[in-house]
Amino acid sequence: MPEAERRGREEAPSSSSPAPAVTRAAAVLDVLAAASSGRATLSDLARELGIPKSSTSNILQALEDAGLVVREGSDFLLGRKLVELGASYLSRRDEIREFYQFCAQAPALSRETVRIALLDGDHVIYLARYEGHPAVRLTSTIGDKMPASLCAVGKALVGRLHEHDWEDMYPDDAELPVLTPHSIRTGKAFKEELHRIREQGYAFEDEESTLGVVCLAVPVPTRGAHGPNLGVSVTALKATFTEEQKAAMVAELKELARALGNPMG
Repeated sequence: MPEAERRGREEAPSSSSPAPAVTRAAAVLDVLAAASSGRATLSDLARELGIPKSSTSNILQALEDAGLVVREGSDFLLGRKLVELGASYLSRRDEIREFYQFCAQAPALSRETVRIALLDGDHVIYLARYEGHPAVRLTSTIGDKMPASLCAVGKALVGRLHEHDWEDMYPDDAELPVLTPHSIRTGKAFKEELHRIREQGYAFEDEESTLGVVCLAVPVPTRGAHGPNLGVSVTALKATFTEEQKAAMVAELKELARALGNPMG
């Protein structure tokens, strides 16, 4: 293929995007967010996106000018402006405001670490975190992603899906991510756990993502047919965790979930 034709095809805008430059800029941010080191070079990004270095460089320059990426030597990283945009987005969500208000006045939850999360495929993304227990700061914070099989809120959210979705997402022989000796290891074992969650009405995580830590979670009733798949969870130290505490936490989590799921609540 002649060089000019090859370059023309590389530069041709995607027929599926009304604004290819914006689509490519978003793809750059996605690649940087997914990078294990949090950074990537111009060559890395051009190769990942499949576009010329010159085009990638122009996109990076525009993102840098906007504060969405920063340059450190030959590497590019996500910029602080994204934190500001994320905070602005979260502050305008009714669920987030209600979440903090409820946690502050709940007798049991107000003394613990409470989070609200969104199901995203087979992972959850943490949207907000109430700090009532400074001793439990090892766990995921706002913006972090966690495999659903490793956390109580992920279990609770997957548990509300149809069972045929379970089969597609977690075949019996699927090997699941492992963080501790207590992590669920196979799709079959995870589906057995999901059945138990449906029966008891809440999810329980026993040192499966962090040793010495337990977690309880329930799903939030969906607002409308296309509402987000949200869940709430509370984290506590196993050494001081009691059955009485568990009962109180589950009751308050369910009350919180009802409040978040009912706009008139």
